[in-house]
Amino acid sequence: MPEIQNFTVNFGPQHPAAHGVLRLVLEMDGEVIQKADPHVGLLHRATEKLAETKPYNQSIGYMDRLDYVSMMCNEHGYVLAIEKLLGVEPPVRAQYIRVMFDEITRILNHLMWLGAHGLDIGAMTMFLWCFREREDLMDCYEAVSGTRMHATYYRPGGVYRDLPAKMPQYEPSPHRSDKELKEMNESRSGSLLDFIEAFVEKFPSRIDDYETLLTDNRIWKQRTVNIGVVSPERAMQLGFSGPMLRGSGIVWDLRKHQPYEVYDRLDFDIPVGVNGDCYDRYLVRIEEMRQSTRIIKQCVDWLRKNEGPVAIEDRKIVPPRRIEMKDDMESLIHHFKLFTEGYTVPEGEVYAAVEAPKGEFGVYMISDGANKPYRVKVRAPGFPHLASMNEMVSGHMLADVVAVIGTQDIVFGEIDR
Repeated sequence: MPEIQNFTVNFGPQHPAAHGVLRLVLEMDGEVIQKADPHVGLLHRATEKLAETKPYNQSIGYMDRLDYVSMMCNEHGYVLAIEKLLGVEPPVRAQYIRVMFDEITRILNHLMWLGAHGLDIGAMTMFLWCFREREDLMDCYEAVSGTRMHATYYRPGGVYRDLPAKMPQYEPSPHRSDKELKEMNESRSGSLLDFIEAFVEKFPSRIDDYETLLTDNRIWKQRTVNIGVVSPERAMQLGFSGPMLRGSGIVWDLRKHQPYEVYDRLDFDIPVGVNGDCYDRYLVRIEEMRQSTRIIKQCVDWLRKNEGPVAIEDRKIVPPRRIEMKDDMESLIHHFKLFTEGYTVPEGEVYAAVEAPKGEFGVYMISDGANKPYRVKVRAPGFPHLASMNEMVSGHMLADVVAVIGTQDIVFGEIDR
């Protein structure tokens, strides 16, 4: 037989509605990859530079758009950095609300990952199932912030507002019967906490459904077992974090090892893998969804029993309530100054990190005492993962590139920034 000639293939740029605008230049020997060179920067939006041109409180919404699948966790990292510089701590109720929404965001992220990863490898049902559950959690986002994705709900000093006492309901429509409408609104008849509690009651059985479809599925295992293996030592050298690191067997989770907010008061476990392949990383994320459900349940129970403020009472940082603003001139001035100029932050530098769904999301910030940051640098979890692409796919087949991109769970908003 004639020898197979080496050739170079362009893999991408992908459509932005996929995992982002990724271009891989692959050097192939037949169908086996010899080298993979990721080209990034096709989605660059200068987020960090934009944040340096605006008052602190006007850049929170940019963080949502970095990784548009784990929105509130990104806000959390940015807001924690500002709070460290200001030296303020939010009320305990606000901390529980933040933790609850961090874990809701983790489930949202992992559902998106599982649906997209399944679809990439050929399991189309997964995509439809995962989006069914995502709808309910998106409604929780909408109930607290008024928007389904880019919430801007976390604020320095607390959260935007307390949890609503009632959920939005589906309206009558000629396309659904009264019986269907009643069933759809059944879990929405109470408060947001009731709705979230109903969700965490039914969600574990839904995870069981996902596992029934995939975990012992021989096609799924053929596509993921022993693909993209990363040893524990190499995972640490490459700067992995989150499920990519824990999938290689390293027990490292900021929620346990550098606890922030109220994570040290909650009971949950850290799942770890054994082999460091795509299959183990899948199992780790599935178990993380179960652990997140446990955390959300504990937060719901605490929030039911304990009332209290959800933001500090410092009018230089947190705006006055609308009713005060309408009646009181001083409150109106505070409101106006806060949303036009923001607030000055003491000089200093700070790094704040949260355990985002994809790994360690950190914000390094330098303040020169003005009302806008002197420097903002985001530590995006996906960037080191993408940097390991060449190492993870060398020697594998072309089809395995898709499985590795899926298991890395990369979103280009944070990688290109």
